[in-house]
Amino acid sequence: MTQPKVKDESDILADLIVKGMQEKKATDITVLNLKSLKNAVSDYFVICSANSDSQLDAIAKSVEEEVYKIAKEDPWQSEGRLNREWILLDYVSVVAHIFLKDKRQFYALEELWGDAQIKQIADQ
Repeated sequence: MTQPKVKDESDILADLIVKGMQEKKATDITVLNLKSLKNAVSDYFVICSANSDSQLDAIAKSVEEEVYKIAKEDPWQSEGRLNREWILLDYVSVVAHIFLKDKRQFYALEELWGDAQIKQIADQ
């Protein structure tokens, strides 16, 4: 008999970040599971796209609210709010990347971490 898989803190945090992104209609949400990669900077990257700079900011705020509401955690580091093209929310074990669509294509993080387990989240 197999034991059910227990989610660890980073699994739960990644799920909360996805939920926060979905609340503000983020598109192309992708979860990169980096746990099995040697020298990975975190357990997960959660990446999404926004259609405008105002949606970019709204998604970031929604992620922060969702994570704080359940996990009582604030990001350890936050970058990119001033340039409004790419916001990074670093929760250490999980890093959220919120891109304007053209910047996401330019940086192509999914390709940089091609060995990761990649999970696409269906748009709602």
